[in-house]
Amino acid sequence: MTTDVTTTFTLNGREVTLHAEPRVTLLDALRDRLDSPGAKKGCDHGQCGACTVHVDGERVLSCLTLAAQMEGRAVTTIEGLSPAEGEVLHAVQQAFLAEDAFQCGYCTPGQIMSAVACIREGHAGSDAEIREWMSGNICRCGAYNAITAAVRRAAVTLQGEPA
Repeated sequence: MTTDVTTTFTLNGREVTLHAEPRVTLLDALRDRLDSPGAKKGCDHGQCGACTVHVDGERVLSCLTLAAQMEGRAVTTIEGLSPAEGEVLHAVQQAFLAEDAFQCGYCTPGQIMSAVACIREGHAGSDAEIREWMSGNICRCGAYNAITAAVRRAAVTLQGEPA
């Protein structure tokens, strides 16, 4: 019998305490236990990027990350993206809407989280660079060109501001 572990961390700005088996992934904890369904379960092998979230500001694949590893860390999901003052949506979300950067929309939360990180990391200087750093999130999507344009648009909007 496996004993649950207790993990306390910040989720979208609020402290949460999770009691779960040590083998529970961050993705499953978010979706099934912490009422944060934005990260999607796609391939469950870390290849599609639908499960992308930020941990301490860095993008991670939550399907490959154990929830127990989050002790004392800060997790941000699509639900926790902060818009600029006076805005309803984050600049990347606005750019995705403006560029119609969707196909079916299933992977969009992971794409947006990766795009925010891509911009924050300084990897949005050209279409080629965006495609390289977003490759796991856009390689199979029919909205590929629109997603690249959305990241480029958001990077211009956020220039000089933290993403």
